[in-house]
Amino acid sequence: MSNIIKNRVHFMGIFDAKNSNPNGDPDAAGQPRIDPMTELCLVTDACLKRKIRNEIALMKEGAPSYKLYIESNCGETLNARDEENFELATGVALKNLAEYKKDHPDVDDILRKFVCGNYYDIRTFGGVMTRFQAAKLNSGMIRGPVQISMAESVLPVELREVSVARTIVATEEEVQKGNTTFGQKAIIPYGLFTFTGSISPMLARATGFSEEDQELLFDAIVNMFEHDQAAIRNQMALRKLVIFTHDSAYGNAPAHKLYERVHIQQIDPSKPARNYSDFAVEVDTTNVPNGVSIEVRD
Repeated sequence: MSNIIKNRVHFMGIFDAKNSNPNGDPDAAGQPRIDPMTELCLVTDACLKRKIRNEIALMKEGAPSYKLYIESNCGETLNARDEENFELATGVALKNLAEYKKDHPDVDDILRKFVCGNYYDIRTFGGVMTRFQAAKLNSGMIRGPVQISMAESVLPVELREVSVARTIVATEEEVQKGNTTFGQKAIIPYGLFTFTGSISPMLARATGFSEEDQELLFDAIVNMFEHDQAAIRNQMALRKLVIFTHDSAYGNAPAHKLYERVHIQQIDPSKPARNYSDFAVEVDTTNVPNGVSIEVRD
């Protein structure tokens, strides 16, 4: 991980969801997130990053420097993890902090370097390390070089409630009554989504985000739905990843101008979209701004 990235990068991902709930809203009984004004479907950035983290965990299981700070059901509190990290970074127990600080006033920097070096998601997305405040430390907020937007559907979606029935009864009382339990699950028949992201070399210098980390990120994005399947989201797929690489750290063109090169159009607007083939997706690679290259991964 010695080759820190030197080039500004922007990217756009295109994925679809069929007969699925791509991201349930806990404030709406778990229904798909719908913008009430536009009827566009939304998927939060936190949801996308969770899928990326899960894919990294599979691709780099047990590999040094690729642990995940934010894990699902890891069985460990963040405070306990921070205490463990302190002891690994300094070689002393947390109870000896006061004595350690006398000879190491830069202990906050030591901790930041340690978590960035050991946790892939911290050096990629950043993190809030103020939890060290329990130990009278504050390693502050680590700004990650990779930022990802919320995803939004290209067209308004149809929200559908599908009824399901349980034919096996659970109690003797249900046997006597002959009850069948009914329930519902909310889905969208189809949605094509886009999201954008950026990678900053300036912030990468602080976290150690490398060229290897960047390639791993793109691989994880391409495959992030492959091992995330469930009954409610069994038909989701990354259809295209468009990567815009600048030849400088600052960037050679505005991000929005690059994103506008991706054109998505419904082929027959008179019919409801139900498949990816109902859309024409094109990337304009002509007259590209000087210093910018375009890569398309399908």
